[in-house]
Amino acid sequence: MTPSSYPRVVLGPGLLLLCASALVNAAGPPPLKLETKIPLGAVQGRIDHMAYDANRRYLYVAELGNASVGVVDLTQLRLVRRIEGLKEPQGIGYAPSTDTLYVANAGDGSVEMFDGADFRPLGTIALGGDADNVRVDDASQRLYVGYGSGALAVIDIASRVKIADIPLKAHPEGFQLDPSGSHIFVNVPDAHEIALVDRASGRQVASWPTDPLRANFPMATDATRQRILVGFRHPAAVAAFNARDGRSLVSVKTCEDADDVLFDAKRERIYVSCGDGFVDVLGAQGQGLVRLDRIGTAAGARTSFFASDIDRLLVGVRATGSTPAAIWVFQPVP
Repeated sequence: MTPSSYPRVVLGPGLLLLCASALVNAAGPPPLKLETKIPLGAVQGRIDHMAYDANRRYLYVAELGNASVGVVDLTQLRLVRRIEGLKEPQGIGYAPSTDTLYVANAGDGSVEMFDGADFRPLGTIALGGDADNVRVDDASQRLYVGYGSGALAVIDIASRVKIADIPLKAHPEGFQLDPSGSHIFVNVPDAHEIALVDRASGRQVASWPTDPLRANFPMATDATRQRILVGFRHPAAVAAFNARDGRSLVSVKTCEDADDVLFDAKRERIYVSCGDGFVDVLGAQGQGLVRLDRIGTAAGARTSFFASDIDRLLVGVRATGSTPAAIWVFQPVP
């Protein structure tokens, strides 16, 4: 079956669900090759989001269930440090200009800061409840953290001080900074919308409804096509929305319980990491989406990171039974 022959069902204005039960490249080589597994040591419980220091090639792993952050050297392929004593670390970000690691804690709603060279503590910023996803804009010296019952905190990177709050209708999940620098796209699943935030005014300027899709958690941007890619859990799908006006474009079925959607600009692919034990690989074709393959991982492996400079997909796999937690390193093919 070719991509153009998939049956299409209209779900709502401008939204198509591509029924990709057949895989486009089922007869060819898989688009991801498992290269190695990097053990994380004595880590129990859920693994959440990751950040990356491209200069040192360090991957920072929020080990939520273990109250710690693991520091993985991707050159040596080993764990080199663990930052302990955290309170349910969820979001994580790294600012190269100040060589600072930021960790958002769900447990006490704080953002803890650490020096990137020696990991000594640099202070704490109290936000409130459920500090979650982190995004860094190093060029404008701003860091954004989703938290509480509905807000993005704006932190000045140079002074390490919170300078503003951007109110939202409910708790924000995954969000992305507009590559043009003017907006922020925010998943607000409890409000069944994507919020469009104007960065200059610091306020929400539009609401883009997501019905009939619900539980929009991860998000990525496709700057070439000027669209955002949003992962949903009910039903399990990735949908594309026009980044200028929020118009829904297309959707494709995916694996269940997705927590990260990542865009590989070199290959025009999308990687969707899911808690049901798979990574779905989607192809970006024009304004469409086609599922290319489904790669097996492990149950609970919901979070991932694509390091474009080393061209690797990194998947966080939690400990299960006698199998220790690890970062699975995938090489994209070709």
